[in-house]
Amino acid sequence: KGILKEASLMDLTEVTKFAARYAKAWCSQDPETVAAFYAEHGSLSVNGGPPAIGRQAIANVARGFMSAFPDMKVTMDDLVRKPHEPYGTVFHWTLTGTNTGPGGTGKRVRISGYELWQLDEDGLIRDSKGHFDAAEYERQVLHGVVDWQDRVCATATYKRGGSASQRRHSR
Repeated sequence: KGILKEASLMDLTEVTKFAARYAKAWCSQDPETVAAFYAEHGSLSVNGGPPAIGRQAIANVARGFMSAFPDMKVTMDDLVRKPHEPYGTVFHWTLTGTNTGPGGTGKRVRISGYELWQLDEDGLIRDSKGHFDAAEYERQVLHGVVDWQDRVCATATYKRGGSASQRRHSR
């Protein structure tokens, strides 16, 4: 049998453990590890795009992200179970990494999103519909993310009336 019990009877604890291992797989830099969470003919679509069907195609999607972000970390933010709905599991995640892969910009990215999962009777992902803010992702790839520490420093500088250098030159 698969990793989990029959999809309609899965326990929240089991699904949560599965989702945590899935997030860890995205951090592994091994695309086949991600693909192993999918049924043999499972599918993954991102932001309504054409689905990657089958483990090899899913591994190729994962490989693209892993190549673009060699230091990529994916964390599980939340997991919502709605077992009586066709896509009864909602996996919320955050991806952080630096775009240093081939042709990369060197900019840090921190983007959150979610996947709607349809699990099969073996407890593998039959279909995943991934969603994230593509415009914000592209902005961050080009310009980087503003971390909360940067915002705090910028706010503190603004409240003091500019940087120390600006205050020295305005006297």
